[in-house]
Amino acid sequence: MKKIAVFVSGGGTNLQSIIDAVLEGKLRVEISIVIASKPDIFAIERAKKANISVAVYNKKDYADLTTMYDALIKHLKKLGVEYIVLAGYLSILTPNIIEAYRNKIINIHPALLPKFGGKGYYGMRVHEAVIQAKETESGPTVHFVDEGTDTGEIIAQMKVKVYPDDTPEILQKRVLEAEHILLPETLAKLLND
Repeated sequence: MKKIAVFVSGGGTNLQSIIDAVLEGKLRVEISIVIASKPDIFAIERAKKANISVAVYNKKDYADLTTMYDALIKHLKKLGVEYIVLAGYLSILTPNIIEAYRNKIINIHPALLPKFGGKGYYGMRVHEAVIQAKETESGPTVHFVDEGTDTGEIIAQMKVKVYPDDTPEILQKRVLEAEHILLPETLAKLLND
């Protein structure tokens, strides 16, 4: 059974979808640890409720991001973590952690990459841009992480319809529902023995 670490920065709904898939036996991995980018986020509560250990790696506590990720890499290696899943993680990864886990860092992005990806495209900004561009479909993308922003190899996508009267908030909700299906399913295909 492969060991994963899940990185979070907010409410943790994608983390919850992974936890649920593990509990249901659909995803056969061990969530060794949840890494939070800051304290006081709800994702930490979700992890604790599922008896998963949590560590907070806040960039404010380190001289720079490279130093923080050096410490984090050591921690993950000690735990035997093989894969990292970014589930709404909003900190930029530095080359040292990308190199340490080359082709083993998996991210979910709330748009159909390569459209609406890259610098500045995160959170509600993605959905605002999709609506402004008058797209007829959007949806999440699961991809490997490389040194670029949202440029890694695409693993899977799920399309959702964009309706003419959608607001960014309504579209975000629909895309998030798709994320909760796509992420655990994709992880199962990649990581189940």
